[in-house]
Amino acid sequence: MNFKKFYLVVFLLVAKQSFSQEVLPVYSDYLSDNYYLLHPSMAGAANCAKVRLTARQQWLGQEDAPALQTLSFNGSLGERSGAGIILINDKNGYHSQKGVRLTYAHHLMFSRDKVDLNQLSFGISAGFAQSLLDETDFYLANPEYDPIIDGTIEQKASYFNVDIGASYNYLDFYVHATVKNALASDRKLYTDREPVDLKRLILNSGYTFGDEETIMWEPSFMFQYVSQTKESLIDLNVKAYKTLATGTLWGGLSYRRSLDGAQYIEGSSVADQKLQYITPIVGFNFNNFMV
Repeated sequence: MNFKKFYLVVFLLVAKQSFSQEVLPVYSDYLSDNYYLLHPSMAGAANCAKVRLTARQQWLGQEDAPALQTLSFNGSLGERSGAGIILINDKNGYHSQKGVRLTYAHHLMFSRDKVDLNQLSFGISAGFAQSLLDETDFYLANPEYDPIIDGTIEQKASYFNVDIGASYNYLDFYVHATVKNALASDRKLYTDREPVDLKRLILNSGYTFGDEETIMWEPSFMFQYVSQTKESLIDLNVKAYKTLATGTLWGGLSYRRSLDGAQYIEGSSVADQKLQYITPIVGFNFNNFMV
């Protein structure tokens, strides 16, 4: 048996089962001025409509590695409302998922215009997805692993969930709060008793300051709390913006750390390990385009 591939399959199964019903995983792409991916209240909150395409590929060179693509659009509906849509294609080993999120947001403007912005927003987003477990490829890779897998089944399950959130933008300060999976339907892809309570609280806040002729700075943070597993995570971010003759160059760093350690046995003792990683990001804005 190819044990390396076996352990990879087990890891992908566990990882996918843990997060698949969220429709859209929480990564760091929100740092590219894409808070709408996390917070439904941001639909139509900007002074223009936005179309964003993202692609994420993990573990380069590894077959069946996790990959995610999103295509999103959001814009205003009149003076006080906004709407948006997100298309999602997620693949992880023998598991794949396709989904769509539809969003409506309402904005209360306390200022006369968006130059002196003072705005409170509320949003709701409904997500629909279909998960697929392709046991045909699994069987071909491991024909003797599990006798109940006959190599002819593609298991499918559809489900929906609802996110609700609010945002407050005042001049160069912002705060966003969203409960993901506030409502969720039952899904029976792996067993008849899959967890339904997958609520995740997400809180973002940041502030922009500096000199527009030199460098603008934007420190921010994101806090996450998962009710089912009692996990907490925090992102500490900083971005810088430099205005050039041809556009705006920006970049930053994000540090994510779990506030709850995972215990494991090391020799004769029990050790503790906490998730942590650093994400660098760089971009350029030219006219109406951002890369």
